[in-house]
Amino acid sequence: MTKAELDNRKILPLEDSWYRRVKEKLDGIAKPLDGLGKFEHLIAQIGAIEKTTKISIQKKAVLVMCADNGVVEEQVSQSGKEVTLAVAKAMGVNNSSVGKMAAVAGVDVVPVDIGIDTDEVIPGVLPRKVAKGTKNFAKEPAMTEEEVLKAIETGIQLVQQCHREGYEILATGEMGIGNTTTSTAVAAALLDLEVEQVTGKGAGLTDEALKRKCRVIEEAIEKYSLRDADAFTILKTVGGLDIAGLTGVFIGAAIEQIPVVIDGVISAVAALLAETLCKGAVNYMIPSHKSRELAETVIMKKLHLDPVLDADMALGEGTGAVMMISLLDVALGVYLQGASFANFEIEQYKRYEE
Repeated sequence: MTKAELDNRKILPLEDSWYRRVKEKLDGIAKPLDGLGKFEHLIAQIGAIEKTTKISIQKKAVLVMCADNGVVEEQVSQSGKEVTLAVAKAMGVNNSSVGKMAAVAGVDVVPVDIGIDTDEVIPGVLPRKVAKGTKNFAKEPAMTEEEVLKAIETGIQLVQQCHREGYEILATGEMGIGNTTTSTAVAAALLDLEVEQVTGKGAGLTDEALKRKCRVIEEAIEKYSLRDADAFTILKTVGGLDIAGLTGVFIGAAIEQIPVVIDGVISAVAALLAETLCKGAVNYMIPSHKSRELAETVIMKKLHLDPVLDADMALGEGTGAVMMISLLDVALGVYLQGASFANFEIEQYKRYEE
């Protein structure tokens, strides 16, 4: 894929007629109008994506992009890059947090080595390595244009493969030490935010280390003049291979017309990049939870998305997105199997214009 091909991607809009049909069916179920709250909009959105009132999300997967980040050299994380490989190995045998949760939720876990700094072939992990980690953006741009395009293309191709295999909904996840630094740097530059206002402690930092993290991000934004740069340049300069791969997943989901669930701040940044690069991609995205990371709240507002879960989660790996899929299953139980007002021989609620 070339930069011109990426720029010229067209995303089909959702058909309002399918959204309205699903809402009408929801109104005909014996319950208060809008009784499922935010889930009513999400169910109708999925119906519009699938172009049917007979919604199905039975076959589901979480795509977990795993990659290392050179900026960890700046001591912006409590852990070293060796943890990325260790957790990826655990994912490969479904022994990480997302594997345990996904087993309960009926979600297939697809871990992807898109940029782990190792020569190992990891059992159970898809080998799609673009590079052995990014460069340290405190010293030089994190990726080349070719690497970014290859990572985005990899994400798109993975969605296309999932579509061919019959998956009906996807979730996004990631694993990569240092990626709250890369994601915050992208968000701060792309949205022109004050670094201190959107930078969190990630997996756990001291106050002193948090100040260092903020300084590294701010200096990079100033060094490369990123507040005046386009989204692709920002991603290339201070982003990560996991973020670029997830950007491709969101674009791919919009192209293939599959609903895709956003996890926490890293995948939220990728979602914002996808929408910036390919307008309309957001219509195929489903928010999951309000991340503990400060930048995520700002990104959700920018995308006009409203997370359902507010549980102070910061587990990563796509766990929040997997939990959201399980809730969608529960809500769809009412939509697909709920009794009508006629079954109870009572009059249907009327919707009045306000």
